[in-house]
Amino acid sequence: MHNPQLNKDGELIHLMSIEGLPQRILTQILDTAQSFMEVSAREVKKVPLLRGKSVFNLFFENSTRTRTTFEIAAKRLSADVINLDINKSSTAKGETLLDTIDNLCAMHANLFVVRHASSGAPYLIAEHLQRIGRDDVHVVNAGDGRHAHPTQGLLDMYTIRHYKKDFSQLRVAIVGDILHSRVARSDIHALTTLGVPEVRAIGPETLLPKYMDKLGVQVFHNMEEGLQDCDVVIMLRLQNERMTGALLPSAGEYFRHYGLTPQKLARAKPDAIVMHPGPMNRGVEIHSAVADGPQAVILPQVTFGIAVRMAVMSIVAGN
Repeated sequence: MHNPQLNKDGELIHLMSIEGLPQRILTQILDTAQSFMEVSAREVKKVPLLRGKSVFNLFFENSTRTRTTFEIAAKRLSADVINLDINKSSTAKGETLLDTIDNLCAMHANLFVVRHASSGAPYLIAEHLQRIGRDDVHVVNAGDGRHAHPTQGLLDMYTIRHYKKDFSQLRVAIVGDILHSRVARSDIHALTTLGVPEVRAIGPETLLPKYMDKLGVQVFHNMEEGLQDCDVVIMLRLQNERMTGALLPSAGEYFRHYGLTPQKLARAKPDAIVMHPGPMNRGVEIHSAVADGPQAVILPQVTFGIAVRMAVMSIVAGN
């Protein structure tokens, strides 16, 4: 079955999900990001790879961090960046999503960075572009519903590779609200594609999807057991805005069982790294002593995110 993210030569033309992408593409993105990190270490502020191209940030959901890093990444590639305030735009006046896309294509858009509350919105846009014969316009998913957040998954993989060098020996734990987390889905697909032998999901039954074992993931409801001898601990935010009904007794109760404290972290390997896609709820999913401690790599993740998003945009836009 053809992957709509790849062209007939197997090259990446859109990034909508990590699921289904071959390992060589993930490695290509990580290697390209590495070269951008080396360029910025030499104090080179801009590269001309997307000069003359227009990148439109279409954020139908709020996100300061993701939007800002995409904007910085596009500007470092010398692209023209247009941020659309969608809440005040034509879609709020009743224009359909695809009408908006058609109008922006008429303004010579080259790349759409899309965040949308509906799963599948970036696919809908990519299909539409193909239908109207606009192969020169590319789509990058910046998070769609509960479905996927591929650039976050990739920057998480970059972070793991940076600190651990090799994926083939690792034990990685993902902790918390996996049910509502598009980051967790992207991370799981990326970890398994890159050859991580053991991926663990830790959380209460109400916050874990039923199909975890089909993804090759080991499920733990006890955090101490789940963290035992792990090399990497990925903490997730409680997605209160996506929860319906009472899935949890209280934030305090959640922290007691699933909050990452120094005591619980001690069960992991001494050199384990702690990651978090942000924004963090201190005292709910992570203790400040851990978030600000020597094992946390949460701020480097943000820095790496710029290089990873530069890599994705430069690859899909054909450079």
